[in-house]
Amino acid sequence: MDQNTLLEGILRRQRAAVSRGISLVEREDPAAGPLLCQLRGNVGRAHRVGVTGPPGAGKSTLLGALAGSLAERGESIGVLAVDPTSPFTHGAVLGDRVRMADLDQSDRIFIRSMASRGQGGGLSPRAADAADVLDAAGYPWLFIESVGVGQVELDIRHVVDTTIVVLVPESGDQIQAIKAGLMEIADLYVVNKCDHAGADAMLAAVRSCVSLQHHPDPDWMPGIFGASATARQGIAGILAELQRHRAHLSAQGRLQQRRRAGMAARLAGIVKHHVAARLGSSVRTGQLDSAVEKALSGAESPDEIARDWLACWLARGGGGA
Repeated sequence: MDQNTLLEGILRRQRAAVSRGISLVEREDPAAGPLLCQLRGNVGRAHRVGVTGPPGAGKSTLLGALAGSLAERGESIGVLAVDPTSPFTHGAVLGDRVRMADLDQSDRIFIRSMASRGQGGGLSPRAADAADVLDAAGYPWLFIESVGVGQVELDIRHVVDTTIVVLVPESGDQIQAIKAGLMEIADLYVVNKCDHAGADAMLAAVRSCVSLQHHPDPDWMPGIFGASATARQGIAGILAELQRHRAHLSAQGRLQQRRRAGMAARLAGIVKHHVAARLGSSVRTGQLDSAVEKALSGAESPDEIARDWLACWLARGGGGA
């Protein structure tokens, strides 16, 4: 498929072309950059929703219920499900595509699993670019589900317009451990599995936590919802809240402000990704062994060694060894 055919296929929302475009982006193919530039004029129309939370909270089930309900209303939805990376194949482990197989049969829903590839923050390094492909393809709703890694899972806020944090009654005291990070990025909270014991207590704990913290948007008070995704209970209320937050962002230029801040963080992340990859590849095995001995003996601190490596790498113009 040549570049012009691929571009036209994506803009016409042809599933094969969309899948091909995301594949180019994910493997950092040289053709991905020009493609994303050509698509840029069609990016920005979709509302991007991040779904995050601790492992086992039922994020995939909730996302499936939300996407399914939107599809029943005649909407089209793109889904990116980021999974842990296999240490053997470097692909996504137990992709959410398996758990949302029924939805993937719908012409209105496009689902793609992506491997996190060891990226901190719960996302794939190319998740934002893949979302741009889906956005340009004309999906008005984009859902991005991040890896369930707890309180460090904050990167998702930089690539979406609305962030949902999913918790469960069993989270219990864990809310105290995660509130310093994950609990502060939510635009709405969902306590899933509300048919389980302890749901009311968990909802009360979340309300207490939210009342004591400062949301990044001072004009928005995050909603708190109970739901049972498997039974599709509470889904309508969550969708209504998503619409309310979308309307909130559309007023007074808030959406553009958020997206500009997100792009700044995205660019910084891409630079770090490339620098780390090139710097890591420039360190020879012999150098590493020698550095380990120096650090273990106390001859130099790990920080000093790392600074020396960086200085040498920069002196070579950022090239290899």
